Amino acid sequence: MSDRIEPDAVDDIVLQWARQWPDLDVSALHIFGRMHRSYLRYQSSLSAVFEKHGINVASFDVLAALRRSGPPYQMTSGQLAEMSLVTTGGVTLRVDRLEQAGLVERERDATDRRVVYARLTAKGKEVFDAAAKEHFENENHMLAGLNAPERKQLADLFRKLERSIVASETGADSSASA
Repeated sequence: MSDRIEPDAVDDIVLQWARQWPDLDVSALHIFGRMHRSYLRYQSSLSAVFEKHGINVASFDVLAALRRSGPPYQMTSGQLAEMSLVTTGGVTLRVDRLEQAGLVERERDATDRRVVYARLTAKGKEVFDAAAKEHFENENHMLAGLNAPERKQLADLFRKLERSIVASETGADSSASA
């Protein structure tokens, strides 16, 4: 494999902008354009895997949070919302769908009836485990073009990028957390 990097669609777009509007700084497209195109391909691949198991990305997110929590595989809507960066209302809709599919069940706390848990059912655990196995194999397959040091470097850079984006939203200094 050659070390020469072939131009791609993003390079073409950046070149077109340079010709049409030379004073416009579109250099961020080198990163965000590729990240977006990669995400669209990734999302398509994810959806194909999850559809085989009768779930979607949102369902997988809830099921994964419950599965990671360990036995008895239960969390409140607030805990699920915190884990997935979705509102409690959004979580409620997801849990409703999963409950209808028999993948989770709701249960009130025995000591505080105001607290309601979403708990993974046996069927939910079985569906999730099969989907997760295929999903993580698929993700590793998608990363096959990167060696271990490149994967670590990319993960570190994405961590730094997320911190930079959060800092830009809050007005904080992103270099302080880098």
